[in-house]
Amino acid sequence: MKSKKLNRFAVLAAVLFFMGTLFPYAYAAADSSLKQLRTFVDVLEFVKENYVEKTDTDKLISGAIKGMVNELDDFSQYLDPKDYKDLKNDTRGDFGGLGIRLQKIDGFITVVTPMPGTPAFKLGVMPGDRILFVDDKDLAGMKLDEAVELMRGPVGSKVKITLSRKDEKSGDYKKLPDFNFKRERIVPEVVYHRMLPGKVGYLYMVDFSGHSTEEVKKALADLQKQGMTSLVLDLRFNPGGLLTGAVDISKLFLGPDQMIVYTQGRKQEYYQEFKTSSKGEYLDVPMAVLVNQGSASASEIVSGALQDNGRAFVAGQRTFGKASVQQVLPLSGGAGLRLTIAKYYTPSGRLIQRDYRDKSKADEGGILPDVEIIVPAEEEAKVFMQYNDIVYTPGKAAPVMEFKAKDPVLDRAVEILTGKVTLESAKETSQKEAEERKAKQEAKDNK
Repeated sequence: MKSKKLNRFAVLAAVLFFMGTLFPYAYAAADSSLKQLRTFVDVLEFVKENYVEKTDTDKLISGAIKGMVNELDDFSQYLDPKDYKDLKNDTRGDFGGLGIRLQKIDGFITVVTPMPGTPAFKLGVMPGDRILFVDDKDLAGMKLDEAVELMRGPVGSKVKITLSRKDEKSGDYKKLPDFNFKRERIVPEVVYHRMLPGKVGYLYMVDFSGHSTEEVKKALADLQKQGMTSLVLDLRFNPGGLLTGAVDISKLFLGPDQMIVYTQGRKQEYYQEFKTSSKGEYLDVPMAVLVNQGSASASEIVSGALQDNGRAFVAGQRTFGKASVQQVLPLSGGAGLRLTIAKYYTPSGRLIQRDYRDKSKADEGGILPDVEIIVPAEEEAKVFMQYNDIVYTPGKAAPVMEFKAKDPVLDRAVEILTGKVTLESAKETSQKEAEERKAKQEAKDNK
């Protein structure tokens, strides 16, 4: 009995010490939480001695910590040593690839298209080629993501790929001599632009990556040369990315000393403002921003900034609502902690982050458009799948992209920008439709 008491005391001391290491303020709260900690130790001891199978104390404590952190929100996370190491590799690593869009067709890893300027394009990989081996590793039965991972590696490293190609006469696939690649940093297209009728420039951003701002500037300069008189910035299905990209893109369209976004947490040190310092290059171009439920993070920062500053009207659907600041802290034993320390707010003070755990707050957070237009996700997806339908073939000119899918959100934005419909009337129509949807939903709920 004495040894069991000592054992319980040792476990309690270890837990207190570990929590003191994990959180600097744990000792200050230890007195008020001692009863709960004793309960935790009791449960831990009972599980260790009575569970049907032998347990690992370290794993049990690690699981308890994960549960504690997961209780906070959907973005805070306890990282065990392996996960923390993987995170550091992802953020610090310099990985490259071959530049191939792939799909699994008839059980084979198949090339959809090589991307222009990439190693695959330069060495003559063709659409429809089947990838059989990567460094002599057979891909038969392998999942697509696993095959992609085999082709990735450090920039400058080499990889051997074995392909088969369909013979035009016989229709049979014939094995080709091995391709020896040197991996390069692949920079995918993240900005697409074109001129719409009425001299409305259209610019679609896939995400906010390291080179997005540069590509946006090039696209805007080209549209300006073509005589652009107004602009549609399409951020639908854009999951976000770098904060610096969101700030830099916003600066292109705002005046001097205007707020873009600010962060606020419990500590004063986490309050930070992001403002413009000078007049944007495209301050005077009439503008619309398109968003939907797939617009998140940096997309919400940009759309919120332009909306609150009266610089652009926003059309589409309420955005995802993901705009919080996480800090990653190293812990003893090689583990790590990703903790939410602040949240993002628009210039007018609107909280962008949505509380997905509280269903009563479903209509809060995110960016609510000035002109709300509800379109089924599968219909909107067709609009953007058109960008993936283009196939590049080495030795042939790039095909012209055709846009046939209906896009009511873009159509309404163009109508407003070209004066066919006033913004005020579009807002009124949007409000009436929203009230009708709400009434229908309430009637459905009351049945």
